[in-house]
Amino acid sequence: MAGPVQSIERAAAILRLLAGGPGRLGLGEVAASLGLAKGTTHGILRTLQSVDFVEQDEATGKYQLGAALLHLGTSYLDVNELRSRSINWTDALAARSGEAVRLGVPLEGKVLIVHHVFRPDDTFQTLDVGSLLPLHASALGKVLLAYGAAPLEPLVEGEPEAYTRHTIVSSQRLNRALAETRDAGWAAAVQEMIMGEADIAAPIRGQGGLVVGAVGVSGPVERICDSKGHPHTSLVGLTRNAARAISRDLGAARW
Repeated sequence: MAGPVQSIERAAAILRLLAGGPGRLGLGEVAASLGLAKGTTHGILRTLQSVDFVEQDEATGKYQLGAALLHLGTSYLDVNELRSRSINWTDALAARSGEAVRLGVPLEGKVLIVHHVFRPDDTFQTLDVGSLLPLHASALGKVLLAYGAAPLEPLVEGEPEAYTRHTIVSSQRLNRALAETRDAGWAAAVQEMIMGEADIAAPIRGQGGLVVGAVGVSGPVERICDSKGHPHTSLVGLTRNAARAISRDLGAARW
C-alpha cells in the first residue's frame, strides 16, 4: 500500500498553520514555522492560492486562508450541532454578562442568527433567530470576515450600505478594522447598525481550526461600552471565553 504523499501533508500543515495563527503570515514565517525551504513553501502556497484555498494580501504579501475554504469549513458542521453545542455556554454568557447573546453563521453575504438568548431581565425583547445582519456593520459579521468565514470581495468591490453615520463603508477602513479584529481576537460594532446599540463578538472554530461561526453579546451602548465608547474589557473576556468553550466542544484545538 502506498504511503502518505509528502506534498499533501505539507499543504495540510500550511493550512493548519494559517487557520490557527492570529493573522496573516509571510512566506518566511510559514517556512520557518514548518521547517521547510522557502522555495518549497512558496510553491505550495502558490498552488493553494490557485485553487482559492489561500489568499495573498497585495499590500503586505502575506498569506491567509482563502474564501473557497468557507464551504469546506462549514459544510461538515450542521447548524443544529453548532447550536446544540453552544446552548450551555451561551446561556452562561447571558447570565454572567447580563446581556443578550447571539450566535451567527455566514449565509449568502450576511450573518444568519441561529441562536439567541434573551437578556436576563424583564424588558421587552424580540427573538432574532432567523434574522440576517450585515457583515460590515455587526461584530458577528466582522469576525466572520476577518477570519475568512465570509467573503470580503463583494463588500470591497461594491458599495456597503451606511446604516448610521458610524457605519464603516470605505474598503480601507474596513480592511483596517478586520486586521485589528485578527490581532485582538474579537470584534466590536458601536452604533454601526443601529444608533444607541453596540455588540461584541469572538470567533468559534471547528475541527482543524477553521472559523465556522461567531458568538457575541449585544445591548445599549451605555451597558456594552464605557464613557469613552470602548467595550468593557470584562464583557470582551466573557465573550472570548464562551467562544473558546464552544470551539473546544466542536473539536477545535486550544488556543
